[in-house]
Amino acid sequence: MGKILIVDDDPDLIEACRLFLEKEGHTVVSALNAEDGKKALAQEKPDLLILDVMMEQIDDGMIMARELRKSGVSTPILMLTGISRVMARKFDKDEEMIPVDTFLEKPIAPKTLIAKVQELLKK
Repeated sequence: MGKILIVDDDPDLIEACRLFLEKEGHTVVSALNAEDGKKALAQEKPDLLILDVMMEQIDDGMIMARELRKSGVSTPILMLTGISRVMARKFDKDEEMIPVDTFLEKPIAPKTLIAKVQELLKK
């Protein structure tokens, strides 16, 4: 099982994900914003990072992902987003602009989250 860092400004979403992932045997740590997420990443050394797109700013998650990749962080990143509903635009990974391993839309079914986490941890 892996250690997973969730960076999202919604404490309810973090707790819901924590419940499902810990039930599967994963260790979950969290942060409520990108700045604290970077600190937690350095301290906790997770096997997987789950990022929200929109936190304090509309693109905090995307900016954080770019900064991490530019600094050499290769930890798999799963990006959760509800932004498609807000902006009526579908987002997907892009090595330069959004360098993540996969996107999942909120709200997310527990089975979908668990399956994607397992897939990314196997990489």
